[in-house]
Amino acid sequence: MDPLLTYRGRDVGGADVAFIRELIAAHPDASRRALSYKLCEAWGWVQPNGALRDMVCRGLMLALHRADHIELPPVRWRPKNNIAVKSRPPPVDIDRSPICGVLSDLGDLELRQVRRAGDDEALFNGLIEQHHYLGYTQPVGEHLKFLLYAEHRPVACFAWSSSIPRLAPRDRFIGWSPAARERNVRCVAYNGRFLILPWVQVRHLASHALGRMTRELSSHWETIYDHPIYLAETYVDRERFAGTCYRAANWIHLGKTTGRGKNALSKRPTRSKKDVLALPLTRRFAKLLGRAS
Repeated sequence: MDPLLTYRGRDVGGADVAFIRELIAAHPDASRRALSYKLCEAWGWVQPNGALRDMVCRGLMLALHRADHIELPPVRWRPKNNIAVKSRPPPVDIDRSPICGVLSDLGDLELRQVRRAGDDEALFNGLIEQHHYLGYTQPVGEHLKFLLYAEHRPVACFAWSSSIPRLAPRDRFIGWSPAARERNVRCVAYNGRFLILPWVQVRHLASHALGRMTRELSSHWETIYDHPIYLAETYVDRERFAGTCYRAANWIHLGKTTGRGKNALSKRPTRSKKDVLALPLTRRFAKLLGRAS
């Protein structure tokens, strides 16, 4: 029988929902937080360090509540959401005079990792906020930010973050087992933002910058997070872009997203379907990612 809901790798069926309903009924005075603790203990749902997976469990229960599978008690307290209330990056004042010509005119290009780099990170955030159609959002989990400079002027921005746990076209491409995917998804990086600044008009710069970026990505990641990256991925909205620069940089088209998002409560698309593109960063990527232990 198909699960009623899949959340963060856990399938939830009718028996699970019945158990949660009984748990709620047995503790009528418990808060949502207290109920999530009890459910984690009952299911043995813990992190590798032994701590309860409380936030994940609370998210699961909220998803079931919103889908009308269970009824949670009213919210008693709403903590301040620092990410939600954080102000948008301010505009940045830099030289916007046109940069035109051919790639060789740019001279030596410098790629800088700018996360936690003070003024450079503020510059990155402001440029993405002003000039990328999605704007700036604060990444969570493992992530890095890069600026590409030509003669001390920024010409491109890259943002990378941890990939989502499940993505069918990518998972088929790798040939993952569930155990190997859970262990090794951290070695896949998602390119969430790529921006050539609008006053930069240099032919072949985009594909060249992608090639330079992906050659250096794994070493930067290993420096910060102590593990390499074996596969890079991104999603291209074909209603806006053709993905030409990715294909020119030898990225591989793997398929399309479902249009449902990672926390969808139904199988109905709620957004545009996007092309899934990937680039192996080593010839042994499938073997390295396929290790379950």
